[in-house]
Amino acid sequence: MPTVRPVDGRRDQKPFIDFPYQFYPDRHPHWVPPLRRDVKQTLNPAKNAFFEHGDMQLFVAEDTSGAVVGRIAGIVNGMHLQKYEDNTGFFGFFECVEDFSVAEALLDAAATWLRERGLTSMRGPANPSLNDTAGLLVDGFDRRPSILMPYNPPYHETHLTRYGFERVMTMWAYYLHKKYVEYDRLKRGAEIVKRRTPGLEIRTLNMDRFDEEARTIREIYNDAWSDNWGHVPMTEAEFQHLADELKQIVDPAIVFLIEHDGEPVAFSIALPNINQALQHVPDGRLFPLGLPKLLLNAHYGIYECRMPLMGVRKTHQGKGLDALLVLNTIENGPPNGYDACEMSWVLDTNDRLKNHVESLGAVVDKEYAMFEMALSG
Repeated sequence: MPTVRPVDGRRDQKPFIDFPYQFYPDRHPHWVPPLRRDVKQTLNPAKNAFFEHGDMQLFVAEDTSGAVVGRIAGIVNGMHLQKYEDNTGFFGFFECVEDFSVAEALLDAAATWLRERGLTSMRGPANPSLNDTAGLLVDGFDRRPSILMPYNPPYHETHLTRYGFERVMTMWAYYLHKKYVEYDRLKRGAEIVKRRTPGLEIRTLNMDRFDEEARTIREIYNDAWSDNWGHVPMTEAEFQHLADELKQIVDPAIVFLIEHDGEPVAFSIALPNINQALQHVPDGRLFPLGLPKLLLNAHYGIYECRMPLMGVRKTHQGKGLDALLVLNTIENGPPNGYDACEMSWVLDTNDRLKNHVESLGAVVDKEYAMFEMALSG
């Protein structure tokens, strides 16, 4: 039987952080290693603004020889509890060998930790929130994940459902290649939008005013997404942290804002899919050899982008502004080296957006899900 122990402080985090880099490379070649520095920053209360309102306890599972065979985190998201008042806790950073007894022991540890804090249900995976890398891959294991998207073995879903979890939401990743875009349909739709709403102007991100642009995007995001399933507003500090991270890789040619009579009302963010470069740095370390490989492959090997965020103020929803954002991304992508774009994730309940992206020629590429269960006394 495995032994599960809590991670005690930052100095004890090394086995927790190391496990995926030891487990995946020889078993699951489509896994893309995140940079270790990013993982450490996510887990560091001094560096991650999530900890201003949230809490997290890390656990590792060890076999009889002391080797790590799995990990998990119990997570309290204060902003979620403030908005929903539903006593829901989360689990995340879940990794496990193909042995249900290990998964059961890890999930028991996270559930007990959450239960001790008065929480009555557990949802996940979230790493550590839905504003970060979240969801479980349930279909599409033969392809590499896009930037900031999870990858896991197929048996993780079996472990969760056997433990008692049920799927609470399905999310889709759509893939759109320039060869299959329905340009005429999209352009006709964009012209109709412009005629019906005079005064619209669309522009790319202004890097000279990056912090101001980031604040504008945050305001639109928190308004636009407030009614979406599971949405938790980003605090100013959380969004600033995210903006600072993305500033290192953002390409302003594929980030757009729409203004109506001079007022910002919509945005879309597409990011270079740097996973196409990170796959060549298997241990997640930039030094001493990883940085040259990353720079070389980032220069020659990135031909896709991912659109993780799009938002339209409630006052302007239903006017078709999303069509303008998608059209401009598709038109600007290929001249700047991006032949394809992943749009992810799209909630299964968002029929309007699903129909829209499918009408453009996009196809479902991967399926993700969130799981939930009650925490019995």
